[in-house]
Amino acid sequence: MTTDNQLKQTVLDELNWEPSVNAAHIGVTAKDGVISLLGHVESYTQKYAAETAVRRLKDVKGFAEELEVRLPFSIKRTDDDIAAAAIGRLKWNVSVPADAVKVKVEKGWVTLTGEVEWHYQAESASDDIRFLMGVTGVSNLITVKARPNATDIGNNIMHALHRTWFDPKNIKVTAVDGAVKLTGTVQSWNDRNVAFNTAWAAPGATSVENDIRVN
Repeated sequence: MTTDNQLKQTVLDELNWEPSVNAAHIGVTAKDGVISLLGHVESYTQKYAAETAVRRLKDVKGFAEELEVRLPFSIKRTDDDIAAAAIGRLKWNVSVPADAVKVKVEKGWVTLTGEVEWHYQAESASDDIRFLMGVTGVSNLITVKARPNATDIGNNIMHALHRTWFDPKNIKVTAVDGAVKLTGTVQSWNDRNVAFNTAWAAPGATSVENDIRVN
């Protein structure tokens, strides 16, 4: 079994290995398999990349992120500039329906609102904004439209999970009017994310609560 000290070193090694992250000012703590990142990075893109690097490690059971984005003066932008760039970027994104997403920027933090047909469209909008210069954070408040034919969501998700490789005995899916809840256990944080994304792909899913535990 991996100890917390070993897991902490594994995380540090992974952050130093990841070329899109400058880990010079990132600290790591580990307790019972739960990782916390402390310190600061120079862009929101680096913050997201650091989080992604931690989540893909097999022995990570939980994650708490306290990284701060401290933009160098050379890449700071006004809120108006960021908003204009965000709106322009979304117009060029074929995955985001035209005029479906609204943008608000406050002190570099971008909030996205609106309504789309699919979760991947909301995620695509958020992904687009994350890489803009001057952004310090993104709140994705875009909702997914409810559908009238959402009665078989739970069974459809279970079939989709079983098609990949998940043992149906380890994961339980419940769904009420498009609201999906996942419970059970998996072997890694990455498996947990795969199950989450699989559930979101179900037609009619309007929210997904992921209560799957990592063993």
